[in-house]
Amino acid sequence: MGNDPGTAPGNATEAAMRRVRQWLRIFVVCLVLSGLTAFPLETETRLLADFATGPAAGLTDHVPVLVEWLVRVRDGVAETNDRYPFLAYGTDWLAFAHLVIAAAFWGPLKDPVRNVWVIRWAVLACAGVIPLALVCGPLRGIPLFWRFIDMSFGIVGVVPLLIVLRPLERTAHATAVTG
Repeated sequence: MGNDPGTAPGNATEAAMRRVRQWLRIFVVCLVLSGLTAFPLETETRLLADFATGPAAGLTDHVPVLVEWLVRVRDGVAETNDRYPFLAYGTDWLAFAHLVIAAAFWGPLKDPVRNVWVIRWAVLACAGVIPLALVCGPLRGIPLFWRFIDMSFGIVGVVPLLIVLRPLERTAHATAVTG
């Protein structure tokens, strides 16, 4: 440790808090993007299915079950929107929920140590994605491979949260000991 200002405890804590905020910003941006993609669902499913069935992707020969699923989803969303457009209101609320959850991270971005409970809550929410996909997926006829894709959002989402929890807990402990 010595006299190097870069290793002073205050500087180490400030550097850790900068990294924490950087990871939290990444998490928030991903939440916002995820939320915004729930609004134009019909357009997105059409584009994805068109890409998957096109010759450029070559997916029809290699993963036909995936292509069949994407086409089925595209057709189901389009038909539902044509006949029952009010059901899309549910995905509007899904998008809204993502944006509201992202807004809840204003507190941790401002004061991560004091608002660590929001991060812990988000870890639990990410963990909850897995049983939801495993229980509700089969009830809704979602193929197993797609449930794994859904579960990956919880797994990928928890990574930045777990990364930030360690320095936050060290900082909280150091503050409690010296405070």
